[in-house]
Amino acid sequence: MTKAYRKEDFYKLMAKVDRIDHRVKEYLENTGYEKWSRVHATVNRVRMMTSNIAECVNGCLVETRQLTILEFLEEVRIFFGSWHCKNREVASYTKDTLGRKFEELLIINADKSSKMEVVPSSEFIFSVYETGRRYIVCLEQKVCSCGRFQLDEIPCSHAIVVLNKKNVTYINPYFSDYYKPDVLAKTYEIPMVPMPDKEYWSDPNNVVAKTVYPPRYRRSSG
Repeated sequence: MTKAYRKEDFYKLMAKVDRIDHRVKEYLENTGYEKWSRVHATVNRVRMMTSNIAECVNGCLVETRQLTILEFLEEVRIFFGSWHCKNREVASYTKDTLGRKFEELLIINADKSSKMEVVPSSEFIFSVYETGRRYIVCLEQKVCSCGRFQLDEIPCSHAIVVLNKKNVTYINPYFSDYYKPDVLAKTYEIPMVPMPDKEYWSDPNNVVAKTVYPPRYRRSSG
C-alpha cells in the first residue's frame, strides 16, 4: 500500500487487510494515509519512501551521544562537514545525463516497453496496450494512468514506448531536474565553515549569566 501508484490499487490492498483484521485498517486510517502512502502524500515524494538517511545518521552518532551538549554539537558539525565535502567531491565526478540508479531505472522501463502497442489519439495523447490492459499517456502534461510517470517524475515504460514511437531520442525534458548531476552537486555546494578552537569562543554575558537546570520530569521508557 505504501508503494501503490494508484488509489484503486491502494484500496484493493486495503480491502484485503480489512478482511484479515479490521482493527489494522482502523489503525492505519487513524494514523493518516498521507503520512505513509505515496499516492495520498500531500507532497510528491518522488521515489523516496524511506527514512534510511536518518537511521544512517543515528548509527554514526551512537558514541557521540555520550558527550556533553557542546561537544556533541561540535562532533555533529564536523561529521556533517566532512560528509558534505565527500559527497560534493563524488557529485563533481558525475557526468551522466542522470544519476546512476535513475539511468538503471530507465533501462528497466525501456526493457518492459518492448512488447507494448501504441495507438495515437492526438499529437500528445496515446493509448498504450500492455498484456490486455490499456494505459493513457499524455506527453504534454507528463502523466500516465499507471501513475508512475507523474509521481516518479521519470518516464515510465508506457511513456518510453510512446517516445520511441515518436522517434524522440532527447528525453531530458521528460524527467525531473532533481535527478540531474548539476542539481545533485548543488545539494552540497555550500560548505560547513569550521569553528575556531573553543579557547577563542566569545560567550555573550546574557548567556553566561543563566543557570541551566536539568529537566524537572523524567520521561518514562518508550
